[in-house]
Amino acid sequence: MNTLDKIRESFTLQAKNFESGAMSFSKKDYLAHTVTSLHLKGNENVLDAASGTCANGRSIAPFASHVTCLDTTKAMLDVGKEAAQKEGLSNMDFKIGIVEDMPFEDRTFDVVISRLAFHHFAEMEKPFSEMTRVLKKGGTLAIIDMEAASEALREKEDTLEILRDPSHVRNRSLTEFLALYEKYGFTLKTEEHIPIEVSLSAWMDLTRTKDENRKLIIKALNDELQGHGKTGFAPFLKKGNLHFIQRWLLLTGVKEF
Repeated sequence: MNTLDKIRESFTLQAKNFESGAMSFSKKDYLAHTVTSLHLKGNENVLDAASGTCANGRSIAPFASHVTCLDTTKAMLDVGKEAAQKEGLSNMDFKIGIVEDMPFEDRTFDVVISRLAFHHFAEMEKPFSEMTRVLKKGGTLAIIDMEAASEALREKEDTLEILRDPSHVRNRSLTEFLALYEKYGFTLKTEEHIPIEVSLSAWMDLTRTKDENRKLIIKALNDELQGHGKTGFAPFLKKGNLHFIQRWLLLTGVKEF
């Protein structure tokens, strides 16, 4: 099964509960902070690339002229479309497609945003170059994703991520993202590192992680708590239940040419 098939399979399973209150992905304060970081004027044409349910795009829509949500998984877009209708958002459309080959003309959008997607891409440069291609000169490219652990822990962290969700490829580092912003002619405007507290059980429930894999993940985090090797997850107990910290990056840059 290739990477794209793994993504579609995984997120078809996740779609119904993706915006569950048990997870942090769609918490209103995080979404509102993203909107604030974009400094929207109200006349922007926005693309939410690899949008999932387009929770991010829906939070942006009241402050923009139009929002397009592009994703490869129909079930995720269907959830987003239904939510947009319930929220009375009429300035949105939802398209099936892949970020590596987007069905848009050059320099179409004023803002392109991608949230929690890059760790699913087989490689970084093609999606980044496509986002750059469809962005107007002077437009903003915003990326939100999980930040890789230290080099010593990256392999361990990604191994556990893949046990939980086979569509995970690799958490990317700040250095890797900044190199692409520089290569494609962006001036960086925002660089934020945001710790996100995650319930381990809710995290695994969302992807319906197999029982044998759940046991391996729980053992690795419990071992770390007992001082037997780090995982990159920084686990801790809260009311007797395992939690951990995800490191989210928020980067924005302006396209100079």
